[in-house]
Amino acid sequence: MAARGKGSVSLEGQKVILVPYMESHVPKYHSWMQDPSLLEATASEPLSLDQEYHMQLSWSQDLNKETFIVLDKDLLVGNFSHGEPHVEAMVGDVNIFMNDLDNPHMAEIEVMIAEPKSRGKGLGKESVLIMMAFSIESLGINVFRVKIGESNEASLNLFKKLGFVQTSYSNIFREVTLEWQVSELKNEEMAGLSATMIKHK
Repeated sequence: MAARGKGSVSLEGQKVILVPYMESHVPKYHSWMQDPSLLEATASEPLSLDQEYHMQLSWSQDLNKETFIVLDKDLLVGNFSHGEPHVEAMVGDVNIFMNDLDNPHMAEIEVMIAEPKSRGKGLGKESVLIMMAFSIESLGINVFRVKIGESNEASLNLFKKLGFVQTSYSNIFREVTLEWQVSELKNEEMAGLSATMIKHK
């Protein structure tokens, strides 16, 4: 599993660049997670800065998780350089979790655009599509799942527009589960996206 070069690739689209979550990103990430609305939307618990550093390290070593920081290309200062954190342009994150013991080809996906000024620009959508294309091509994923709180209309609308279909609802957690399965047609679309995506190694 480690041979896939975890943390060694950045993925560039039209509007965003996805870079590995680095130690340098932690202070800004931690400041985002002081926002109660973001904690609620991401079903997260508030952490201390030390805990956040520990979390970043554990995520970077977890072979069942891929975490990228979303950079808004409009906010980059100078040219993009792979391996640099470009903290000035970080606006959110996108993750996949490969933790379904019954199906190693299924991944749960999450996206967060934390910076208000970068919302409504299509960055979340492009980040999800790039992450999905990367996961299909590099990790062999063929089913994607999202779990979203019923009050998070923006995320529900985003994933429904991408073709995710509701598969279940939890009354206890007030949470909707949606899934997206690779078909031949969808795989062609993703292959097209992969072809236009720039990989920095």
